[in-house]
Order: sequence, then C-alpha cells, then structure tokens
Amino acid sequence: MPTSAPKPMLIDGQFTPGSGAEPPLASVNPATGALNHHVAAAGAAEVEAAVHAATRAAQAKAWRTLLPPQRAALLHRISELMQRDADTFARHQMLENGKVWGECVAQVKSAAATFRYYAGVCETMTSELTPERGAYLSMTVHEPYGVVAAITPWNSPMTMEAQKVAPALAAGNAVLLKPSEVTPSAALELGRIALEAGLPPGVLNVLPGTGAGVGAALVAHPGVRMVSFTGGTESGRRIAEAAARKLMPVALELGGKSPHIVFDDANLDEAAEAVAGGIFEGSGQSCVAGSRLFVQRRVHDALVEKLVARARSLKVDLPDAPGAQMGPIATFAHRDRIAQMVQAARHEGAELLAGGHAPADDRLAGGAFYLPTLIGGVSNRAAIAQQEIFGPVLCVLPFEDEDDLLAQANDSVYGLAAGVWSADFRRAWRVARALEAGTVWINTYKQLSIATPFGGFKHSGLGREKGLSGMRLYQQAKGIYVGL
Repeated sequence: MPTSAPKPMLIDGQFTPGSGAEPPLASVNPATGALNHHVAAAGAAEVEAAVHAATRAAQAKAWRTLLPPQRAALLHRISELMQRDADTFARHQMLENGKVWGECVAQVKSAAATFRYYAGVCETMTSELTPERGAYLSMTVHEPYGVVAAITPWNSPMTMEAQKVAPALAAGNAVLLKPSEVTPSAALELGRIALEAGLPPGVLNVLPGTGAGVGAALVAHPGVRMVSFTGGTESGRRIAEAAARKLMPVALELGGKSPHIVFDDANLDEAAEAVAGGIFEGSGQSCVAGSRLFVQRRVHDALVEKLVARARSLKVDLPDAPGAQMGPIATFAHRDRIAQMVQAARHEGAELLAGGHAPADDRLAGGAFYLPTLIGGVSNRAAIAQQEIFGPVLCVLPFEDEDDLLAQANDSVYGLAAGVWSADFRRAWRVARALEAGTVWINTYKQLSIATPFGGFKHSGLGREKGLSGMRLYQQAKGIYVGL
C-alpha cells in the first residue's frame, strides 16, 4: 500500500502540499480496490491563495499583453508535451476511473488535439468591423473574463479538462482547475507540463478537492468571473443558483438520457454495433450514452437478439488486459447505485434481457465491475427510462411510427444527444430536426469533433463548448467607437 506523502496541488506555479486543513483524497483503483496514492486536498486558504494568484496572473503584462501567436505557441507546446507523456496520462486515468487502456490512450490523443485546435483558433480568430451607421468607425473586440474556474468530472478527465482549459487559455484567461476527487492525477500532470511549456505562474492552478468544498468555494468567490462545469444536473443547478446571485456567466454540460432510434428500414447489423458501442463503451459512463433504445416494432425482436448476443460477447476484464472491451465502474459506490437501480426496475416488472449483475470471474471479484445490461418490458415513463443511470444499462422501448417515437423520445427532462438509424434520409433528417437534443447523429453514433459546438437542451445544460464558439464562451464582447 502506498505510504508516500500526498501528491501536492499547483498554486501560483508551485506544487504545494497546502495547509493540510482538509483530509487528503484517496485515489483508488476501481479494478482492484487497491489504493493508488493520496492527493492533497485544497481548503479555504488554498482557494483564496489560488484566486489571488490567478487574478495577479490575469492582470500581469506577461500574460495580458501576450499576442495571440505567442499564446498559440504555448498551447502547441502543451499539446506536444502531452503526446510525449501520453503513457503517463493514460495510466493515471486507467488507474483512477478504470477505462480500458485503448480508450485511455485515445483520449490522451484527443486532449492533445484539443490544445492544437485552440492554438489555431487563438491565432486566427478575428474581431469584427461592424456596419457603418454614422461618422464613426465601430468594431467588436473580445476580452477575457480574467479568472475562470473549470470544474471537471471523473468519467473522461483528460478530454474534459482539455475542452475547458485550452479555450479558456486561448481566450486570455487565468484558470482555476478543480478536477473530480475521483480522478485528480491527470489534472496535476496537465499543470506540470503547462509549467514546462512556459505558461506563466498562476495562469493555471490545479486545486483537487470535493465539489462541496473546493467547487462551491470557487463558484462563490467574488474573484472568479466565470465558471465552466461538467457533471450532474443537480450540481449544475446549484452552481447556476450561486452564479445568479453573483450575476456571473456559467457554462453547464450536464446529464443525459439520450434516445438511440432504429427504424425498420435501418441496417440492423450496423445499428446493433453502434447501439452497443454507444452504451457499453466506457462502461456506459458517458453523458451522451445512448441509454434509451427506441426500436420500430417490426424489427424489435431481431435487433434485441443481436444486442443480447453482443452484450454477452463483450470482454469485461481488467482495463489493461489484452482485448479488454469494458473495464470496471469508476467507483464502488457508483457500481452499487447502478445495481440498485436495475434491481428496483426488476421489482417494478422490468424484464432482464442480459447482464444485471457483477461478473462471476474470481479475478474481477475485488473490482467495481458490472456486466453489460439490457432491460425490456418497461414504458418510457418508468424510472429506469427517465433517470440517468450513467452505467452500462440499456432500456429497450418499441415504437409504432414517427409520431409515437417523437412523443416518447422528447418526453424527458434531458436533451443532450440522440441517434437516428434509417435508410430514408428525408425521414432521418425530419426526425433529427424534431428531436430536442444538442447533438444528433444520423446512421452513426458518438462521433465527436472538437470543431463542432457541443451542449444540451433542457436540463442537459447551458452554453456550448468546442468549436469557434467554445473560445468565445470564455470571452466578453466589447464595442469600440472611433470618431471620424
């Protein structure tokens, strides 16, 4: 068992153990239950010090007057260092949230690509000359907020941190990064390479800790001018309420209960592969997981048969085992919550089609594993079909026609993503436009591009990350008039 001192946090360019006022965080390997290490947790004193450091850094000429090409060069260097240390980043994620090795490596590449993308955006984004309406020249320029807090989740820490930190830095802000208490190590590695890349002290600070502690303190602090949060809807609602009291802008990427739709003219083999990937990849711990499967009744049984076979054939194993396709749930508490939700659905009459329990393999008995699970025999109004499970659990729901489908698919408080499978493009397009979701895939699923804005409708969030607007998210518009 590790006995070394807790990993230090990053404040004002220095790694520090902090005051020790808060108990250190335990980093636990969900595949084995073993302790990886401890991480120092920030308290009130560290939050205060980090906000002051970020404020100084945001206002200092060394950062404030840095030209876009110079900021872009720093982001490029961070990307290069992230690729150099890809195995280190991937291993931290694998040991802390249990994603299989291949997915962890892919997410390091994605995070590095995000820094490259925003380096390009930073260097090429233009201000606007507004239309002439008098004896003056008018233009719109964009200024950073100053100090931005980025609060990230445990399911995909590297990509989520890159999607917030890269555009916030490109926009000229100083950033306070609060990683999940479950997965703090990747953020600390990002802080390390940012300093190596030449980022001025205080421009990026990393504050591990709990949401109720560090997260709430950052949101409430008067020195924090903007907050970007990815996580649960209830937490997002509390952040929005606190931000409203400060009249502070927020970006919220929250939960989902995404409908994955298969019409009777779809290619069932391709659809089955995408449906399985859309819910079982990453053990279903994805905000865009296609957790509600709507199947046109004529092909319902045929598709379910393919999915049951696919679920039973997936290799659930230790994340670094050769050929592993699904690792553990990220925490034991969350695994137990998933199991309880499935059990409650069964008590209410749901039919268990596959999975529904931990694997019988003795090698996996010490980990937080749960098998790919399919549930049928429920209505769209059932709790299991309405509540976000955030695990490898797929609810199968038949539908009759397009009107029936849309009534059910949009009957949710969430609106993050959706998928549509049909050989009739006009129908697929019509349905895609009618779905209340921020992202819709047609004859594919879970394809994500850093160049395309991403966010949710309804209770799935506010604002849009990624794309050109993902940088403007961290800036405020200013009009300037020059008399002629």
